Amino acid sequence: MADASQIRIQSWRGGQLTTSTDVADLTRLVRAKDARTWIDLIDPSEDLVVATASKLGLHPLIAEDIIESNERAKVQLVGDVIHVVAFVLERKDQVVTDEVDLVLGDNFLVSAHGPIWVPDQAHQLKMGIGPALERGPDFLLWALIDSIVDGYFPVFDRLGDEIDEVQDSAIERPIPATLERLFQLKRELIRIRHVVGPSREVFAQLTSREFDQIAEPNVFYFRDVYDHLIRLNDELDSFRELVAGSLEIYLSTINNNLSTIMKRLTGVTVILAGIGAVGGVFGMSEAANAISGTEGSGFYLVVLITVLSAAVGVWLLKKINWL
Repeated sequence: MADASQIRIQSWRGGQLTTSTDVADLTRLVRAKDARTWIDLIDPSEDLVVATASKLGLHPLIAEDIIESNERAKVQLVGDVIHVVAFVLERKDQVVTDEVDLVLGDNFLVSAHGPIWVPDQAHQLKMGIGPALERGPDFLLWALIDSIVDGYFPVFDRLGDEIDEVQDSAIERPIPATLERLFQLKRELIRIRHVVGPSREVFAQLTSREFDQIAEPNVFYFRDVYDHLIRLNDELDSFRELVAGSLEIYLSTINNNLSTIMKRLTGVTVILAGIGAVGGVFGMSEAANAISGTEGSGFYLVVLITVLSAAVGVWLLKKINWL
């Protein structure tokens, strides 16, 4: 027997909402005249998915698709039902995706998802499940998917803020930690692209009026979500360009710093090489005479000229920004 916490059935009929957590009630509630039913499966077991599909007469491939994880969003017509695969996005330390399967029939909607997503918290359902079902299971499908897409915007806002911070770090603090953050952002953006890109194609199909299960008045709502996804895809492309630009800035800053270090080392080498050359010509014997006090005045003259030459060299190198 299925765990009651894994299934929630809500059926709207004649202005009354009937709820159940027993999969055995499914056939009775769905087949009732003028009933519109929402079956919500929360982290369901394989047996529960198979039992639900059997009660609703769904194709076995739909049950198999729900049980197995999909790699991308999609929509397909299987018999007389529409199977939509969407993904919830969350971001804390990194982006996390959670698959949501939605199966729309003429008078029912099945949603199967993990524990991360709580559909009842969608603001599109603030008037309650009953009024949404009264407008049709296709309207409830829109409400659920619209809430999923709305959840993408906070994730994009946080990504935008972090990309701005990384850009500043790439210029001011080009350290290995900055490079690591840049590559992490690139991986996250690729993961998001695998979700958002196909989702746009899904809604392009849902707004094409090729599905009889979606009433004409509700197509407009799906088009609104499609517009949101176009905007998100544009933002995603901008983020990818910004991250790529930040990586170029990081590498350019590293190269500039390396060039500055090499110039300074070259300047120091020039000064020290000049002093060493003078010392090599006169040898260490003069230093011995200087210590014993028997050196001539030429020794001090050479030392003075060497020191002054080194000082002039330092001044010139500083002037051309080599020191």
